[in-house]
Amino acid sequence: MAILGADRRQQKLSPVLKALRDAAWLKADRAKAWRNALLAASGAGAAALVSFAHGGLDPTGKPLGTDFVSFYAASELVLAGQSAAVYDPQAHRAAEIAIFGRDLGYFAFFYPPMFLLTCAPLAMLSYLGALATWLAATFAAFAASLRGWLDRRIDWATVVAFPAVFLTLGHGQNAFLTAALFSVGGLWLERRPILAGIAFGLLGFKPHLGIMLPVALAAGGRWKTIAAAAATLTAFAAMSYLAFGANTWRSFLASSALARTTLEQGILGPKMMSAFAAVRVLGGSVALAYALQAVATLAVGMALVGAIRRRPGPRAEAALLMTAALLATPFLLDYDLVILAAPLAWLTREGLATGFRPWEKIGLLSGYVLPLAARSIAIAAHAPLAPIVLAAIFCLILRRTFGSSANSP
Repeated sequence: MAILGADRRQQKLSPVLKALRDAAWLKADRAKAWRNALLAASGAGAAALVSFAHGGLDPTGKPLGTDFVSFYAASELVLAGQSAAVYDPQAHRAAEIAIFGRDLGYFAFFYPPMFLLTCAPLAMLSYLGALATWLAATFAAFAASLRGWLDRRIDWATVVAFPAVFLTLGHGQNAFLTAALFSVGGLWLERRPILAGIAFGLLGFKPHLGIMLPVALAAGGRWKTIAAAAATLTAFAAMSYLAFGANTWRSFLASSALARTTLEQGILGPKMMSAFAAVRVLGGSVALAYALQAVATLAVGMALVGAIRRRPGPRAEAALLMTAALLATPFLLDYDLVILAAPLAWLTREGLATGFRPWEKIGLLSGYVLPLAARSIAIAAHAPLAPIVLAAIFCLILRRTFGSSANSP
C-alpha cells in the first residue's frame, strides 16, 4: 500500500516538478560546463575591475574591497591610540575619508573590540597591500578548511567559482575567516574537541552568527568543546579589554543602537539574506519581521536539537549547525553565505557516495547560485529567496541525518 501511495503521489507531480525533483538533466559534465562559464565570467569581471582601477578606486569610483575600508580605517585609529573612536561614526568616517582623500560613503564598523585585535596591524601596510594580504590569508584558511570536508580531493575550480567567494573578495570582508573557523570547528568536533572549542570561541567577533552554537553543542553533550569555547571567548574579550581599555568596550556597546537601526530600517537592503530582511523587503513591519525571525530561529533550533540527539556523526552535525547558524540570525549579508560551502560540500559528498535523493541536486544547485542571484532577484522582483533556499538545504541535510549513524564521518 505504501508503494502504491508513493506511485500515486509521483503521478500527481507535474513534468516540471518531476524534472526538478530528480534533476536527471543535471549531470556532472553539464554542471562543470556551467561552473566553468560562471568562473570565466566572474574572473573576467574581477580582472576588469582591478585592471581599470586607479588609486585604489574601481571604474565606478568605489574603493576596491569596499567594506575593507572600514577595517583599514579602524586599524589606523587603533595604531593612533584612538581605538574608542572606531565606534564614533564621525571619527571613523573621517578616518575612511583620509584613506582616499574623498568621501566615498560610510562603511560602518559593528564588530566587538575582539575584532580590533585582528584589524590592528592592517594599516602598517598600504591600503592595497593590506587588502591583498588580508584576502590571501583568509582565503587560504577557508580553502584549507574545505579540504577536510572533501577528504582532500578538492575541486578548486568549483570552490573558486562559488559566487560567495567573489562577493567576499569584492567586499574585502571577513567571511572567509568566519567560514574557516566554522568548518574547522566542525571537523574537529569528535577527534579534537578542545581545538574545536577554540575555533568556535574565536567566532566571538561575529556573535550574531553564533546563536546556534551553544544549542548544538549542548544537544550533542560536547561539554569539552563548550568549556574550550567559553574559555577562548573569555580570553579573547579579556585581551581586547587589556589592549584597548574599558572606554572602547563602552563605545562599542553604545554603538549597538546604530547596528539595530541599520537592520530595522533596511539600510543594507537586498544585501540582507535573513527571514527578518525578507519580511522588510516584502513591506512588512519591524514587529512582524522580528516575530517571523523568532519563529524561524525557534523552529530551526528545535530541529537541530532533535537531529543531533540522534548522533548522526560529527560532519552531519556540523553541516546542520552551519546551515542553522545562517537561518537563525536576523543580520545576515550575502557574503556570509560563503559559510554554506561546507554544508554543500557535505551534501555533495554524501550524494556521490550513496546516490542523490529526490530534490538534492536542485537543492545543491540553488544553494550554489544563491549568492549570485539572491540580491538581484530581491531588487528586481521583490522576492527574497535566500531564507527559502537556506531552509530547503537545512531540510535536505536534516533528512540525510535520519539515515546516518553515530559512526558516520
